[in-house]
Amino acid sequence: MNVCERFIKYVGFESASDEKSETTPSTASQLEIGRYLAAELEGMGLSDAHIDADGYVYAKLPATKGVSAPAIGFIAHMDTSPAVTGKDARPKIVEYTGGDIKLSDRVSIKTSDFPFLPDYIGQHLVVTDGTTLLGADDKAGIAEIFSAMEYFLAHPEIPHGDIYVAVTPDEEIGRGADKFDLNTFAAEFAYTIDGGALGEIEYENFNAASAKFKINGINIHPGTAKNKMKNATLIAAKLISMLPEAETPSHTEKYEGFYHVCELAGNESLVEMEMIIRDHDMQKFIARKQFVERLTDYLNAVYGESTVECEMRDSYYNMKEKILPVMHIVERAANAMKAAGVEPKIVPIRGGTDGARLSYEGLPCPNLSTGGENFHGIHEFVSVEAMEKMVEIIVKIGTAQ
Repeated sequence: MNVCERFIKYVGFESASDEKSETTPSTASQLEIGRYLAAELEGMGLSDAHIDADGYVYAKLPATKGVSAPAIGFIAHMDTSPAVTGKDARPKIVEYTGGDIKLSDRVSIKTSDFPFLPDYIGQHLVVTDGTTLLGADDKAGIAEIFSAMEYFLAHPEIPHGDIYVAVTPDEEIGRGADKFDLNTFAAEFAYTIDGGALGEIEYENFNAASAKFKINGINIHPGTAKNKMKNATLIAAKLISMLPEAETPSHTEKYEGFYHVCELAGNESLVEMEMIIRDHDMQKFIARKQFVERLTDYLNAVYGESTVECEMRDSYYNMKEKILPVMHIVERAANAMKAAGVEPKIVPIRGGTDGARLSYEGLPCPNLSTGGENFHGIHEFVSVEAMEKMVEIIVKIGTAQ
């Protein structure tokens, strides 16, 4: 299979993760695709290809005989975002000649919404039918890594050191590194292939925290509620209104941090709300968490003790601190891109990857592009030509230097 055929095959597996699940992986569907991927790696001829009990897929491409080079690795994730279904995805390939891309009678990828679309004129784009996400995040990354390994096997004359491959579950819900086996994946450094537009190299990401609120109200029949009712929904609205309006995802970019209310449910008696907090700068990140704590204290002072309960926890930290001492691995990726005719673009990640956490666990792991755009929604697409270039880039990164 070529990289596009491989990618479309993977899209046929529904593999969303589930934050409410307590199992690893969080969904049985990830085990299904994981077993397929492990069997594919074994069938290619990689050594020790297997899926472990937690749904992590590992394999190794042994070094070319006589070559002494650092062991490196490539990592992607098998799960897709639970925000939009990927079940029964129907990918199709369109040759993009400009203008809007019609996905269905009701849905189009519009240049007015996505002004970068003209950058893809002349390329072949894999798109959805407008009812599901595509799953390029991160099945494109898997397809690119696997196709690169297949290329190495077909060209034994290319010298390389040991190359490790891993596919993780549950990255989309922040658990992709939870049970990653660094003894099995014995690389000196690695790359997650989990980025966006072709050429992106990312070694800075958000510091991240989540905040879960319980807002406890008192419900009284509205006919007799005066001076008695404490409406939890109105208190939740008050809390949200006190967040800086300009510091939300829709008003920020690049290094700007934000507060993002991502889930809200309840009634007069109880509201449960989830928020994420993000900032690249550690001091600003700490200040954001302290601000949320002060909001909680203020509302409890106004409405009564324990009206608002807030449980905050850190999710991951900016990998920059761990990458700066080993910048040669970023330069290696940039040089590989240049050799493939791709201009590298070093940009910050407005999110996080498995690589961020793995960098703090001793495996420096910057993030590279996949060639996809508009992840986590029905307007998602990936360029066939970009996927092909990423296969070439991965091969060049892996070639002994």
